[in-house]
Amino acid sequence: MLSKARIKYIKSLQIKKYRKQEQRFLAEGEKCVAEVLKSDFVVDWLVVTEAFAERHTTLLHQFKGEVMVVKPQQLSGLGELKTNESALAVVRMKPNEPLQVKPDKWLLVLDDIRDPGNLGTLLRIADWYGVGGIVASNDTAELYNGKVIQATMGSFTRVRVWYTALSEFLAGVKVPVLGAFLRGEDVHGFRSPTGGLLVIGNESSGISDDVARYVTHRVTIPRYGGAESLNAAVAAAVLLDNLVRWR
Repeated sequence: MLSKARIKYIKSLQIKKYRKQEQRFLAEGEKCVAEVLKSDFVVDWLVVTEAFAERHTTLLHQFKGEVMVVKPQQLSGLGELKTNESALAVVRMKPNEPLQVKPDKWLLVLDDIRDPGNLGTLLRIADWYGVGGIVASNDTAELYNGKVIQATMGSFTRVRVWYTALSEFLAGVKVPVLGAFLRGEDVHGFRSPTGGLLVIGNESSGISDDVARYVTHRVTIPRYGGAESLNAAVAAAVLLDNLVRWR
């Protein structure tokens, strides 16, 4: 039985203040919940429909927490998804721990990426290209925002994100630091190192001056048409595709 107190708690986790206070967030939808159940994230409890339970008997058998089975119409009004007829999970956040910089592995560095959808897509891109993790500025969108979690399509369970002061972090690294700029070396002809850091800047203002001074290689995607710029996530995908092929 889903009590009023549980419903209130779920609603509270849609607000950043309470997510931070409780150190919990919501995973919604069939794919997202299935992915988190397969991961090393700790799930406190689940709200699922009978259909989800029937399709994922093995996952639910392995799950040791509480499972509440509800009607689809009860579930659809609980979270932030407009339509959710599968599942919702209350999940514990992971600690904000530093990432290890390796010379043979790429990390994405995000300088003030504010749009939750962009951040979620960047996690998917990092997951696709086997990037070791994401180092994000403290002003970058919150990882556990519902829009970010949904946009990752489950990739948040495989790509670690560390929030830190970028200037302090970059001052101590010993690997190549590439930055995405409108004016730089054509990435198509750039002989990439086997690893390092790729910095993606803010959607409207690009890489900040404080971060740019640590960039060792400015790279650009050649433009053949009239568009003024590329979406941050699109630019990251194009650059990574060119960088990782040198492996």
